[in-house]
Amino acid sequence: MMTAIHSHDAPFYQPQGNEVALFEAAYAARLPVMVKGPTGCGKSRFIEAMAHRLERPLITVACNEDMTASDLVGRYLLDAGGTRWQDGPLTLAARQGAICYLDEIVEARQDTTVVIHPLTDHRRQLPLDKKGEMLHAHPDFQLVISYNPGYQSLLKDLKPSTKQRFVAFEFDYPAAPLEAQIVSQETGLDAARAGQLVQVAHAARQLKGHGLTEGISTRLLVYAARLMVGGVNPGEACRMALVRPITDDADIRQTLDHTIDAVFG
Repeated sequence: MMTAIHSHDAPFYQPQGNEVALFEAAYAARLPVMVKGPTGCGKSRFIEAMAHRLERPLITVACNEDMTASDLVGRYLLDAGGTRWQDGPLTLAARQGAICYLDEIVEARQDTTVVIHPLTDHRRQLPLDKKGEMLHAHPDFQLVISYNPGYQSLLKDLKPSTKQRFVAFEFDYPAAPLEAQIVSQETGLDAARAGQLVQVAHAARQLKGHGLTEGISTRLLVYAARLMVGGVNPGEACRMALVRPITDDADIRQTLDHTIDAVFG
């Protein structure tokens, strides 16, 4: 559920606009940040890159519907001497001055996510009720959340009272030349074939809402490119990495298979 990152190597991130400068401004003001966008478009990579750029440790939490407030804040554990308190990832980040990244926060229950509210206003506090402690966040602490608006529903959405505590970035898949550059840079695939992969992705994205819940992500393009660099036939790499993971519909699979044949034929 939790991943802590202290990386010495800068994660590769290709800006699409002025989001780097805007995030730096948000961090300088210690404003909580919301990042919205489709699956695999680079939201998490952006946060990793910004944490590295700002020289802050990053604690990432993959949210899910079974996650409780104690999973975020902490709990008492039994040990040989009786009980001991163990900080959760949110508490740990607030103590250390890390960036805490709650990935796909709408997957968590609303009664769990309300625990972040005191950290997202002028108080910058986290009540540890079970421990009887009021934790004042480290001056360098920042809270970042992300989610995919395409999966929103009445049952899975953030409360307005939560949304209005954040400044927000809207992400989408990069423009075709930039996306091809990203795929090539990430994998070493030549620019021409990276551009062909992006063509396939754009064709699939046109089917979103017409049989596909979600289009082919940049992440999947990187997977396909890695297979191709490893010697896999382009058509087979595309079917394996781009088509089969996103649909079981025979007609859509056939349509995308024809697109692959046309692009790489």
